[in-house]
Amino acid sequence: MTERAPGLAPVRLAIDGVDDGLVLLLAARTRLARLAGRIKADAGVTGRDDARERRVRRRAETLAATLGVAPDTAAGVLALAIGDACRAQGLASDLDQGAAGDAGGMIAATMQTHTDSAPAPAHPLLRLVPPPRRLAPLLRALPPSAQKRLLERAMAKVLAGPMQDGTLDFMAGRRLGIEVSDLGLRWVVELQGQRLAVIDAPAEATVRGTATDLLLLAGRLEDADTLFFQRRLVLTGDVELGLTARNMLDRLPWEKVPLGLRIALNRGARFAREARAAHRAKT
Repeated sequence: MTERAPGLAPVRLAIDGVDDGLVLLLAARTRLARLAGRIKADAGVTGRDDARERRVRRRAETLAATLGVAPDTAAGVLALAIGDACRAQGLASDLDQGAAGDAGGMIAATMQTHTDSAPAPAHPLLRLVPPPRRLAPLLRALPPSAQKRLLERAMAKVLAGPMQDGTLDFMAGRRLGIEVSDLGLRWVVELQGQRLAVIDAPAEATVRGTATDLLLLAGRLEDADTLFFQRRLVLTGDVELGLTARNMLDRLPWEKVPLGLRIALNRGARFAREARAAHRAKT
C-alpha cells in the first residue's frame, strides 16, 4: 500500500515519532506526579484537588480549540493522564463529589465505582432483561406531555442548587438537546426564568448517547471526559455551549442532590451497566 502512496512512509515515520514523544511526556508527567505526591505527604496534604483538575482540563480545552484540536479529545487525554497520576500517588481515580465530613458526600463516595477498575461479573439472569432498544416502542407510546413533565421535574430536583446560585444563567435563551439514541427519544431544554423547560424547537447543541451511558453519567459512575473521549457520548452543534453545560455538570455539588434521588440514580446506573455487560457476554 505504501508503494502506491508516494510520500506516505515519511509521514508515518513522523507520526511514530510524535507517538513516542507522547509516551515520553506521559512518563515524565507520572514521575512529576509521584514527586508532587511525596511533597504533599510531607506537608500533610491529602486527597485530590478537584479545583486544580478542572483548571487543567479547561486550559487543555482552550489550547486545543486554539490549535484546531477537538476540545473533548484534549480533555479525554488529560482525564487519562490525571487518572494515571492519581494511581501513582495512591489516590482514588475518581473525584469524591461530596464535602469532607458530610454524610451525604460519604454515601455518594461509598456508592461510586472507580472507572479504572473492572466491574463485577454480570449475573446470568440479567440477560433476561430486555435491552433499552426493545423498550423504545413502549416509551415512545408515552404522551410527549407526560415525558415533558417527568423530565422537567427531574431537572428541577437535580439542578435546584445551580438554578438558585446563577450557575445556569448561561442557558438563558439557549437550547440544549438531549438525545437517547437507543430509545429513540430526544428533548430540547431551555432556561426560562427560574426553570428548565422542555420546548419544541431546534437545538443549538445536542448531547447524544445510549440510555445506559447517560445513566452512568447521571449516577456518577462514569465521568463526562471518559464518555466523550471514548465516543460513547457525542456532542454536536455549538461546541462552546455543549462544553459549558458539561463543565457545569462536572462542578455540580453531588451532595446537594436529594439523597433518595442519588441512590436511585446510582443503583439504576449499576443495574443498567450490569445488564448491558450480561447481554454483551451472551452475544
